[in-house]
Parts: sequence; structure tokens; C-alpha cells
Amino acid sequence: MADQTKTGENNTNDERAQRRVRRQALIDAGVNPYPIASEVTAHAAQLEKDYANLPDGEDTQDVVSVAGRIRALRRQGKAAFIVLEDVSGQIQLFCRVNDLGEEGWGLLRQLDLGDIIDATGRVLRTRRGQLSIAPTKLVLLSKSLRPLPEKFHGLTDREVRYRQRYVDLIMNPEVRDVFRKRSAIISLIRRYMEADGYMEVETPMMHAILGGANAKPFVTHFNALDRDFYLRIATELPLKRLIVGGMERVFEIGRQFRNEGMDLTHNPEFTSMEAYCAYSDLDGMKRLTEGLFKAIAREVCGCEKGHEVITYQGQQVDMSGTWRSVPLSEVASQVVGEHVDMDTPIEHLRELCRANGIEAEDGWGAGKLLFELYDELGESTLVDPTFVCDYPEEVSPLAKRKADDPRLTDRFELVICGHEYANAFSELNDPVDQAGRFAEQVAAKGMGDDEAMGYDYDYVRALEYGMPPAGGIGYGIDRMIMLFCDQPAIRDVLLFPQMKPEVVTRADIASQLPEKTDNAAASVDVIADDAENGAANEAARDASAPALSTGLTRDQAFALLERYNKDPFHIQHAETLEGLMRYYAEKYDPANVDFWGQVGLLHDLDWEEFQDPVQHTVKAGELIEAEGGTPELVHAIQTHNSDNNPELPQPEAKMERVLYAADELSGLIQAAILMRPSKSVMDLEVKSLKKKFKDKRFAAGCSRDVIRHGAELNDMELDDLFASMIEAMRAIAPDRDEWLKNHPEQ
Repeated sequence: MADQTKTGENNTNDERAQRRVRRQALIDAGVNPYPIASEVTAHAAQLEKDYANLPDGEDTQDVVSVAGRIRALRRQGKAAFIVLEDVSGQIQLFCRVNDLGEEGWGLLRQLDLGDIIDATGRVLRTRRGQLSIAPTKLVLLSKSLRPLPEKFHGLTDREVRYRQRYVDLIMNPEVRDVFRKRSAIISLIRRYMEADGYMEVETPMMHAILGGANAKPFVTHFNALDRDFYLRIATELPLKRLIVGGMERVFEIGRQFRNEGMDLTHNPEFTSMEAYCAYSDLDGMKRLTEGLFKAIAREVCGCEKGHEVITYQGQQVDMSGTWRSVPLSEVASQVVGEHVDMDTPIEHLRELCRANGIEAEDGWGAGKLLFELYDELGESTLVDPTFVCDYPEEVSPLAKRKADDPRLTDRFELVICGHEYANAFSELNDPVDQAGRFAEQVAAKGMGDDEAMGYDYDYVRALEYGMPPAGGIGYGIDRMIMLFCDQPAIRDVLLFPQMKPEVVTRADIASQLPEKTDNAAASVDVIADDAENGAANEAARDASAPALSTGLTRDQAFALLERYNKDPFHIQHAETLEGLMRYYAEKYDPANVDFWGQVGLLHDLDWEEFQDPVQHTVKAGELIEAEGGTPELVHAIQTHNSDNNPELPQPEAKMERVLYAADELSGLIQAAILMRPSKSVMDLEVKSLKKKFKDKRFAAGCSRDVIRHGAELNDMELDDLFASMIEAMRAIAPDRDEWLKNHPEQ
């Protein structure tokens, strides 16, 4: 497979070189392969419509100019057939040497698939019934130097598609359709809101105080003010200031930024719409939402009025009629099999959480426990549009309390197919109540919640001037696009989703540069800097390196471990790391599985007996060398403590970076496993692990900074690292799970 891949890359590079030669030949012949302008008088789709009744074999005298990319090219003697693709579709060019003349025919012989051309000629229909243009003039508008993927074996790798979206759009017409629909949906949303009396506004992207949602922000430094600001996580508080100022109906469609992981429904940079309506309430937000979603279903998805039914990922979603509203506690009751609400004893709610594999914190009240039961178990059961109402005040710091039960808030979330699409409130406008809730958020931040809001003095001051009762709602636009375009992942509806940085080598850069430029230009080395130290080159280097030796058998290594470690937990942790390292070695370095395994087994050799953070692994090195271990084994082990001792080597090799990440994160995972009724990693989900990670009081000895750095070292998002490590833990789980069940005190 590796040889085939290399051969494919070489073929591509050869083709690029040949195209560069043809480009230069055109220039030498006086042909500009990148002229300034062209004239387009017709598009493929309109021509198909206008000449739908043109008989087979019939010519017209109608002359048109079309432009687009060559998607197919077939030469037959003195004729050639080109399939030209423009923004609307495809049209055939029926090229004949007598029509084009010597110059035009000569240019045609220099064309490649992917070139962008302009063709002028008469409209006709061939005897075989193909609508065509018979060009008398061809103009090359852009010479394509990089060949397109093969039609049937081309751009299918999702990572490549997202990173090279331009090629994805060229090769996959259905992708272009998704983004046309996205544009149509956003345009419709604006028209719908304006027709309902809302005014579109713009609010700042940078905030001095974190507020409007519970999320971890991106931080930037404002040089002019010499202080840090946050990229906004929500538009709520600025928009409600406008309600105070007398703007009765406002909305904003814009980007939000949350410094969190990426998964099927989350991207750190996303689009939302928030809307606020004075003198309205939650019912007003329900009517707005039903009307908006039904309008999109009709106009974009082609549904008939009164029968707004769409399909999302194989599930039929009925949006017609009046949507169901249900209290959160009722959904929770349905999934646990008994009635629960705010009056259910807290200890019983804890028991229900434990029975369903939900880790409940000591400080959680009834509202938070109810929410967790709903969030973990109930939300995914809702398919047709459902307004989940009556959220506990504990999880709704900006919503107004219900008059008949102040423990609950006047809030709903719209759930469809198990996903949240909107969040709405009857807005809190009591400044004293709001100030108290901000104070609670600040307290939560002090206890380690890095997603809690700050105290916004100016917002409370605005409320002190008086804000009318108001309904407010926020929509996840990207999720709405996913729903109406039937796309499974948020990356499929973002033109340029966030991606890990690409490794670009000196050779990659050199292949693009001209032999000389008009002015002074930087060298390849200066441009590339140290790009060749990237993961791709390291992988190639590691693949060609000789197998590594530890100098010890596995039995010798384990005997050494037992000599200096008597605590069963330390032995178990060492064996877990051994299993994880062997698991990852099979993926990244199959020739050195045993070496990776012994690195994991002995990484904490000296900790139990010596417990010196600075000298940790230094003493281990001495013990290993005395036993006959190799310097390579010692070096690899010592890298994972370089944070505490800068004299130790940094983790650079893939093995060392995996050890760094696995050591700390596996400890957090094991702590999370012990909280689960099953005491097993088999039912641990990324979502649950993320909650533990965010709660700094849980397994406080597991450094969150080290875990984050471990993800960075391995070029992974946190969510991806969590998922990968859980998968690895599951792969080695049987022995570990059995041990944990028998040692619950650990």
C-alpha cells in the first residue's frame, strides 16, 4: 500500500511538471495563460432550458460565449468533445478543426482537464441529441497546474475534503448544493425576521467581560488598551442592552467563538442568531420558531404548507402542526421509569444518576441532578420538534424564574433528532436578581469552573434603568443547516472548518516556486523555516530507523518494577501504561511494540520509593542502567518529566509524545471509571469525560494543563485525544476492569 501511495504521488508530481512545461510553452508562444478578463453571455443551465425543444441534428445561428472548467476532453481526429462545467451545470463543446482554425486547434491540443476556458460559438444539438456549442474561438483563462482527482477514485477522504474545500467543491456537485442551500436559508432567515418587525444589528466581537453563555473563551490582547479581551461567546448581553434602549425587536446573525473541542455538532467558530422581543415571552419565541422552521422547510426543502416533513439521517421529522411542549422533569421521568421532579429527595435523584451511569457531584442540588438525567438520557429520545421547558434555575443563570415555582425558569430548548437547535428565555430583567446570579457565577469560577461568566457591572447598571419584559432566543445556524441539508457533521456545512495545521515541507514549497522572480525573493529555506520537522517527515524518518532495544526482557523489566513498587495501584498503573503504549505502537511504530511497552511499564519506576518531582525519572534512569537497560530506554522515559525538570530531554519522538499524553489522561480516565456503576471503561463516553475534565475538583491531581499539552504535542484536539484514549483503554480493558472491580478502594 505504501508503494502504491508513493507511486501515486510521483505520478501526480510528474503530471504537475508536464503541465508547468505546457504553461511555459504557451507563454513562449505569446499566449497569456491567465488573461485579465473574459465575456460570458450564457450559462449551461439556462441554455438547456432555452433550447429544450431544439430537434436532434439541428443547428442555430445563435452565438453565445460560455466559460468554465474542463471536466472531460476527448479528441477524435479532426473533432474534439469538451465537457465544460460552469456554476450552473455542464455543457458540451463540439470542437471542429475547420471552425476553430489552426490557432484555435493548436490551443486545444495544449489543454488539460481542469483548465478554465472561454468558448464562443453557435448553439446546436448533435444527431445523438446532445445540446452543444460549436466554438469558433477558444480562450484559455486559467491553466490548471495540478491535476484533479480521478472521477471515481478521487476526493473521498474527509480530512482532505475539508482542508482542500476548493477541490471538494470542484469534484462534488452535491457539496456545492449544500452551500447554495446554506446561503438560501440564511437569506430566508433575514427576510423572515425583518417581515416580523425585527431590526438586524451588529454588536462587538471582542468583550472585556465574559458573559451571555457558559463556555471557555478565546483570549486576545488589545494593545491599545494593554489588556486582554475575549472573543465573544454570545451576543446576548449587548442585544439586551438595546432592548433597554428602546429597540423593541432586534436580531443578530454572526460568528461566536468558544475555545472548546470539535465533534459532529461543535466547531470552535460557529454562526448563531440571537433575537430579542420586548413585551414578549416564551410563547412568543415558540411562535417565532415554529414559523421560521416551517418557512425554511417549505421554501428550501420544497414541503407543502401544512405538511412540513423532512428527513434527517434516515429519521422522518414532522414539523407540521403545533409542536409539543414538555417539562424537562417529564422527559427525565420517562427515561428513568418513575416520576421525578424538584420535590424528589436529592439522595434518590443521586441514586437514579448512579444507577444510570451518571457521576453526580456532592454539591449538586435537585435541579442539576434532574438536568443531568435529562441531558444524559432523555434528550436523545426526542425526534420530532419538541420544546423542552421548565429548566431548573441552577442551570439557567440568565432566565427569569417561574412565578409558580421559583426553583424553575421560564426557558425552553428546541430539540429535534436528539440535538438542541434553539435556546429561549423569558428574559430576566430584575437587576437585583441578575446581580446575585452573576455573583454565583463568579463563585463557580473561583471553584474551578473556567466556563462560568464574569460579573458584568455595566449590564446590571443597564437593567437598573429598566428593561421591559422580553422574550429572547438563540439559534445554532450551522445545526439548522445540517438539519435542512441532511448533513451528519457540522464540518459538512462549514466551507472552511477548523483543521489541524498541515505539515508543509521544503519540497512542497519548492515545487510551487518559479525559477526566478522579478524582484528579490526569499529562499526555500527561509520560507519553509523548520517545516520539515513536521509529523509527516518524522513518520518517514521513524519508519526507516532500525528497531530499538531496551536491553531487558519483559520479565526483567517487570521484576525491576516490582522491586521498587509494592502498592498494587502503582503496579496496575504501570501495566495500564504498558498496554496503552503497545496499543499505540501497533498503530505508529509496529517494529518497536516491545520497546514502547517497556517505556510504559517503567515510566514511573522510581515514584513510589523516592517521590521527588524534580528528580523523578532521574533515579529511574540509574536503576534501569544498573539493570542493563539501554540509554534509549532511559531517554524515552525521562522525557515525560521534563516539565518539572528542564534538564531532562523534551518529548520529541512520537513514542515520547504519546507517553506524555497517556500518562496523565489515563489517570483521569481511571478516576472517571471508578465513579461509574459498571466500574468499566466500556460504557464511558467522551461527553462524560469532558465533564470530569472541566471540573477541576475531580481528580485534582491530574493536571489539566498537562493533558492539554499532551493533545498539542500529538497534534490532536482534546475531544479527539479523549476519544482515542478511551478507545485504547477499551482495547486493553478486560484485565484492567477486572482489577478495578476487585480494588474499589483504589
